Amino acid sequence: MDGRDLVHSLRFFGTVRGLRAARSAWRRYRTDAVGLPARGPERARVPGPVTEAEPLPGGGIVRFARSELRIMVAAGGAVFWGWDGARPEPSYALAGDAPEPDTRAGLEPDKDGGWRVVSERVRVEVSRHGAIEVRTPGGVVLRRDLPPRWWEPAQGGPARWVQRSEVPADARFFGLGGRAAGPRLPDGTYRLWNTDPKGSFAPGDDPLYITMPVQMVVSDAGTHLAFHDNSWDGRVTLREGEEGAGSGHDRPGTSEVRMDGGPLRCWVVAGTPARVLGGWAQLTGAPALPPSWALGPQHARWGFGSERAVRQIVAGYRDQGLPLSAVHLDIDHYDAHQVFTVDQQHFPDLPGLAKDLREDGVRLVSIVDPAVKAEPGNAVYDSGSAAGAFVRDASGREVHGVVWPGDCVYPDFTDPLVRQWWGDLYEERLAQGFSGVWHDMNEPVAFTPFGDMTLPRSARHALEGRGGDHREAHNVYGLAMAQAGYEALRRLRPDERPFLFSRSGWAGMQRYGGTWSGDVSSSWPGLRASLGLVLGLGLCGVPYSGPDVGGFDGSPSPELYLRWFQLGAYLPLFRTHSAIDAGRREPWEFGPEVLAHARTALLERERLWPYFVTLAHLARTTGAPYVRPVWWGAPEDRVLRDCEDEFLLGDALLVAPVLDRGTDRRAVRLPRGRWYDTATGVAYDGPGQVLVDAPLSRIPVLARAGAVLPVQGGDGVELEVWAPAAGRRGGGLVVRDVGDGWAKAKIERYASRLEGGQVVVERITNAGRVKTEVPARVRGPA
Repeated sequence: MDGRDLVHSLRFFGTVRGLRAARSAWRRYRTDAVGLPARGPERARVPGPVTEAEPLPGGGIVRFARSELRIMVAAGGAVFWGWDGARPEPSYALAGDAPEPDTRAGLEPDKDGGWRVVSERVRVEVSRHGAIEVRTPGGVVLRRDLPPRWWEPAQGGPARWVQRSEVPADARFFGLGGRAAGPRLPDGTYRLWNTDPKGSFAPGDDPLYITMPVQMVVSDAGTHLAFHDNSWDGRVTLREGEEGAGSGHDRPGTSEVRMDGGPLRCWVVAGTPARVLGGWAQLTGAPALPPSWALGPQHARWGFGSERAVRQIVAGYRDQGLPLSAVHLDIDHYDAHQVFTVDQQHFPDLPGLAKDLREDGVRLVSIVDPAVKAEPGNAVYDSGSAAGAFVRDASGREVHGVVWPGDCVYPDFTDPLVRQWWGDLYEERLAQGFSGVWHDMNEPVAFTPFGDMTLPRSARHALEGRGGDHREAHNVYGLAMAQAGYEALRRLRPDERPFLFSRSGWAGMQRYGGTWSGDVSSSWPGLRASLGLVLGLGLCGVPYSGPDVGGFDGSPSPELYLRWFQLGAYLPLFRTHSAIDAGRREPWEFGPEVLAHARTALLERERLWPYFVTLAHLARTTGAPYVRPVWWGAPEDRVLRDCEDEFLLGDALLVAPVLDRGTDRRAVRLPRGRWYDTATGVAYDGPGQVLVDAPLSRIPVLARAGAVLPVQGGDGVELEVWAPAAGRRGGGLVVRDVGDGWAKAKIERYASRLEGGQVVVERITNAGRVKTEVPARVRGPA
């Protein structure tokens, strides 16, 4: 260990905790030295030439000299392929059983000794040496996966592998989980290992809390998502292509996936962006629907300190005329940071506090960390030890790490019985009056001054009865914890939709809730990174997320805080949060001007609440994120593919946040069609770029001509209708709030058109179009 690392550890974790973390790190190093044998000499292998094929429904098995490939086109159009006997299951990503094959498609001989599968939505070709091409029905190549290569230890053990893929020269890469560099991923190498960055992060820091081997690739040829279903540590190296490179020939874009072990298998979903994420949701599960109150503004801080302070802050919101839906309590409300406890001195009547706040329309949300203080007499530790719930090393001893409570052990959430045991503990949280939970430190984290802040790689996990070690379990640890919490909340309160969001997770985590940015730096680059994270996660199938408004660490300037607040008002999870030493984050702490403008942003969020309810239900039913890149409806527009500083909120609104200091006017890139500045009513026609005023009081928000969206009116929900352009029609969808239970919501469809210079709004029903009875307010010149 470098002396500077120890100094950093002492500063970051504190003197006593830092020394404990250093000892824990050495213990982890020694554990892995014994529990993970050296790989030794390795043998390289490639598939070799094709030898035979076996047709099966939807595809078949193609055998090569040194490997075999299983390929299948599913009934929904998704393509699966797996090498060396890899099948779709078992998988932490898939929701339930793997989809059925498309029985209309089958394996058939192709040119030059290869094979192909032709279906309605996609065509797959396998060369005689093992290259796989995914094409559109018209034959245009979307991606070409070259023959893979393996390195197998001579004495046995997991094989490392590399898969290199080529995409069109004009393609752009998105996704890979929550990346500070997003949403468009620049050339570089990205690690697949969920990581606490040891403090706040900004663009350029990688990896972060949520990494996923999920790529969204957008090109002129079409859009597709590629998912390598493997939870091991790995790296993805991306390189954009170049058109006309070298003698007038295009150089394709490339993606190289390297994994330290685990199966080599992949899913590909192709189509429009909406169809791709719809297919992805069918594979990995529909996004959890948050309770409607969770779509309102929320406030958190590490360091409220007492019940009295919480009451004062909530009263401050009320006295200043600021809407507030929830307050989140961080680890300082625990007894000595121990999970499922309460500091009775500073929070003597937590149920009473929760009851009083709820009567004012404010919910309480509790942090929940996975680490359990390893101390006999601690009820959670004693219960877990008796149940054999904690992760153990290869010798059968409990694995220990240092976290906020001190010396800790870790539940093995990859064991169904442990998930049940852990989930039952949430009854204590509900009894305290909490309405939801946020999972933190669940990468999982073990403080260390050097190396990865996590468990030994040799630590043993159940992995649903298959058995394995932390190399395979690490990336799905937070996902499995989210499953435990979500299923427990459903079990304990069956009539209410759970509210849960998690700092760490993996592909499929949307089934159990959402996430947030983690400890983003309180800086202008941090503000920009937080937008990229939300957009990138949405393209990986996680629609509900948001940043720590104002950043986690440091003290933002009034201008930075306000611009972050204004951005947050248009993101799914709108929550202020900060570190214990980062200062206050209530809007009135930044002066009267910031307070006035923050109030405007909050009231606009409240006005748009019915629209957010609609977007939440549509995300549940279609997989489409609330927040979408501006190329969402026009992926063929290359200029839009490179636009990273604005976004679509649903189909109706284009939001152009201010991400740079001292900005009062900014360029806005418009997709095709007419757009209205919602503040001035000025109309602009796209595609193109316009300069729009962005005073400190607001950020530019533009509405699509013809859009029909629900907003909060004086007597309930009303329709806001933006006049269609001449000769054009518009419309929109409305899903009304059905409470926080499980009642099925109905989708209302509306159409707008010009008739005699007047805007006509009609509801589309099974019987045809009828005049709407919902109050409608027309905006924009006809």
